[in-house]
Amino acid sequence: MFRIIWVISIHLRNFMRRYMPTNILLDAIRARRGLKWGVPAMLLAIPYLFAASICTALIDGGASRWLYVVALVCIWNALKFFVIGPVSAVLIMRIKHAERRAMGHTVNSTAAAS
Repeated sequence: MFRIIWVISIHLRNFMRRYMPTNILLDAIRARRGLKWGVPAMLLAIPYLFAASICTALIDGGASRWLYVVALVCIWNALKFFVIGPVSAVLIMRIKHAERRAMGHTVNSTAAAS
């Protein structure tokens, strides 16, 4: 039973990574060329939070309680976009530091060789 749940969760994760727009966008931001878009991508959390508030307002107005699932997904996506901003900033600083260190090491080794 546990194995079936494990396999289903693996396939569900693969489906979500491949076909869900927010996951595709977050994968593009995590790439080396997309790190500069991490902080501006944090602004995409605002429409998701707005959609979640609309869903909860509709539920309070008598709509189906299944909208709580939509609101939860919107809040989850907003949290993902809030987190990617600082994460991408840290990653780009780490990459720039490594490039600077590698460039300094190259300059020092060529100066010592001559």
